[in-house]
Amino acid sequence: SCCSPLRFSIAVWYLSSAAMCLARDTKQNKWKEIGEKSVTAMTQLLNHSTWNFENKLFLLQAELNYLNGRIAMAESSYKAAIVSAHDHRFNNEEALGLELYGIFLVENNKVVQGLQQLEKAREEYKVWGAIKKADAVLEFIDLIKRTMCHRDCNHNTIWGHTQMTWR
Repeated sequence: SCCSPLRFSIAVWYLSSAAMCLARDTKQNKWKEIGEKSVTAMTQLLNHSTWNFENKLFLLQAELNYLNGRIAMAESSYKAAIVSAHDHRFNNEEALGLELYGIFLVENNKVVQGLQQLEKAREEYKVWGAIKKADAVLEFIDLIKRTMCHRDCNHNTIWGHTQMTWR
């Protein structure tokens, strides 16, 4: 049916993700309110199936906490979303959680840890078969590295790999 809990959850997820991104960019409260309502809706869907909706709820909570400046709570929610998606074998949602967590870390000046999460996301997208998405994440990783190295970067070689440290 067009209104199955799973289809509804997908619509809620995309609407909420877009709204919270717009809320961060525009600072308009109307977008934040959509994010808050989406968390409420996803919480209600959790009653239908923890298996299907738990990781989605954690990810929405992470995004909302990040939007509200609750950085520690956001980090905890991102991690919970990733673990839940992994435990329930949702490779695509685990990859998305890793990607969003990686972006969160980079935006919060934890660049090395963020790049590690983005690499994990890339690998998980490949496991899922989303090769184009994995390639897009790699391009994003390369952009971050180029941008950071251009600004202020030292290269240290460890075990044959280049590790970046920022001053």
